[in-house]
Amino acid sequence: MTNLETRPQEHVCTTGPGTSAVELVEPREVPLGGPRAMTVRRTLPTRARSLIGPFCFADHYGPDDISVTGGMDVAPHPHTGLQTVTWLFEGKVLHQDALGSVQTIEPGQLNLMTAGHGICHSEEGTLKRFPGQGRIAGVQLWTAMPDADRQGERDFEHVAEVPTVELDAATVQVFMGTLAGVTSPARAYSPLVAAQVDIPAGATVHLPVDPAFEHGILVDDGDLTAAGTEVPASWLAYLAPGREEIVLVAGEHPVRAVLFGGTPFGEQILMWWNFVGRTHDEVVEARRLWQAAIAGDAEGVARFGRVTGYDGPDLPAPDLPNVRLRPRDR
Repeated sequence: MTNLETRPQEHVCTTGPGTSAVELVEPREVPLGGPRAMTVRRTLPTRARSLIGPFCFADHYGPDDISVTGGMDVAPHPHTGLQTVTWLFEGKVLHQDALGSVQTIEPGQLNLMTAGHGICHSEEGTLKRFPGQGRIAGVQLWTAMPDADRQGERDFEHVAEVPTVELDAATVQVFMGTLAGVTSPARAYSPLVAAQVDIPAGATVHLPVDPAFEHGILVDDGDLTAAGTEVPASWLAYLAPGREEIVLVAGEHPVRAVLFGGTPFGEQILMWWNFVGRTHDEVVEARRLWQAAIAGDAEGVARFGRVTGYDGPDLPAPDLPNVRLRPRDR
């Protein structure tokens, strides 16, 4: 998924100070496309918090009625220096990328794309692609790649069945990292975890976690209390390192949530649009080469590749601001 904001802010992301309290992050709504586009709810990055472990971006969407909004239709667009983590609750999405990957993802499956030095891809969850599809819902997360790995080769993985474990009354699907004794086969570049947690109404779950990790809990649906704090639907709860378990309590309605996090990321990153870099000049060069790739220039295509199966033009990059991209006050 891409950041389709026409005036994307730059975010210089560093690990912030942790507290023993649970911090709540309110989502902001961002349209994903044109005038009838579906809306996503974004909780990372924000001015309040920009990283949770290596996770630097979190979008939550749906349940979206495709007949009304047209669904997800994201034209080919670039990425650098990150992994995109796609996880669905409802519906289907077709992923196509510069490696030639053509992969439909459904609930319970993982699509993981590694940008490295550069890649482009498209995503479609539309009636045109899936005529019988009614609704779509899910999350997209990005992880920042460490400096030692971020200039590497592009890659794509599809995990058709992620490991699942029953814990207390909850069902836990682990799609990245290790949790509750099970490990996802997906490749990660930093110590991290990501899992869907489903809790019946009225149940309490004692979720064992790595005390070296900071964690985010994004509530998709239901009444959740996390570590004693009520977390509204679509909001993100942040928990600092130091906990060996997180107590999750469902209220009158069943809960579906996504837990993600990792060791605090030890590097400062600069995010602008769909690029994760380190400096202003890096981002400017990535944008230049993506615009060149759209025009068919060999240098640009070498950096990002081409998506050949999408019916429509590539997505151009927004204009850069008239100032150097630089750290923002927290």
